[in-house]
Amino acid sequence: MDLARMRNPTLALGLAALLLAAPVSLSVSVAEDAPAAPAAPTIPVSVAKVARRDVPVLIRGLGTVQAYYSVLLRTQVDGKLMQVPVTEGQAVKKGDLLAVIDTRPYQAALDAALAKKQQDEALLISAQSDLVRYTDLARRDVASRQKVEATQALVGQLTAVIAGDNALIDTAKVNLGFCAIAAPFDGRVGLRNVDPGTFVRAAEATPIMPVAQLQPISATFTVPQDNLPAILRALAAGKPPVVALGSDNATELDKGELLTIDNTIDATTGTIKIKAVFPNAGFRLWPGQFINTRLLVGTMGNALTVPSAAVQHGQDRLFVYIVKDDQTVQARTVEVASDDGIVAVVSKGLDEGLTVVTDGHSRLRNGMKIAISAGSGKAGG
Repeated sequence: MDLARMRNPTLALGLAALLLAAPVSLSVSVAEDAPAAPAAPTIPVSVAKVARRDVPVLIRGLGTVQAYYSVLLRTQVDGKLMQVPVTEGQAVKKGDLLAVIDTRPYQAALDAALAKKQQDEALLISAQSDLVRYTDLARRDVASRQKVEATQALVGQLTAVIAGDNALIDTAKVNLGFCAIAAPFDGRVGLRNVDPGTFVRAAEATPIMPVAQLQPISATFTVPQDNLPAILRALAAGKPPVVALGSDNATELDKGELLTIDNTIDATTGTIKIKAVFPNAGFRLWPGQFINTRLLVGTMGNALTVPSAAVQHGQDRLFVYIVKDDQTVQARTVEVASDDGIVAVVSKGLDEGLTVVTDGHSRLRNGMKIAISAGSGKAGG
């Protein structure tokens, strides 16, 4: 624009002044719109109180359920399998008939042994009569002494033969008894491997069927060898309780008691095997099932506790984040006497009533501001 050509000098002067002032006003406006420095972030966390309480001393392990008694039924004599008077999966009592082998050959063998004994007994009676007669004649010098001795030897021989006959009869009775296979204990029949009509042999490896006792039922599990002294002390005081848990390590399946410990520590793993027994009233435990176990070996009274999740592992120490009054956190080194994965017993580094962080550690540093999640803050986890 040509200011000299403008007809109104006053207007031209004002416009020029306005143009000169515009850059200053623009720079001020930009300065006023600059963003403020970002505030420090607030980290959401869950917390819990440090509290004193009685803590059960639990030894945790992974175990396998096994039948209290388990047998594979096999025949002890050769013969045709005539009957299997039970169904697969049936509950049976001790002495119930489970299978029948053809009895006819073994009954015939028993009858033959009995007949042979009767024959030999008749010969013995005759020889005994001859011995009495020849003994009387020998006193009167009518019969020779040699004849008496020969008859006496025959009596002894026939007596021995009858003893052998009795043994054969007993063997025949035993074999005949083997033809009826009975349940050796209360239990449950498994799946049948041999059908009626099959000729079975005592030397065969395939069993007719399995039978297992499920009430009660047992489980074996391994624990580190360092726990052996505590377990022995608990056994000396009685039968320590054992809880069987499901695969989620939370669902309680049954409660039982420790039965015994193995007599050898596994040198390759440094563990020892222990065995527990459970009543299994609801059949929630089954042979071959994997379970988690908790063995109670004692109680720590009035112990200072925090949830296990509060304890963090540093490079050379254990520590927790405590919450200060200004809602900031500070790392504090602690010593842990025991930790069962749920509750940690702290022997040094904390005082009762302090608040510690149980979740959200990954973003925390000393002095950071936190926001406590709703529902957290329960004592001792």
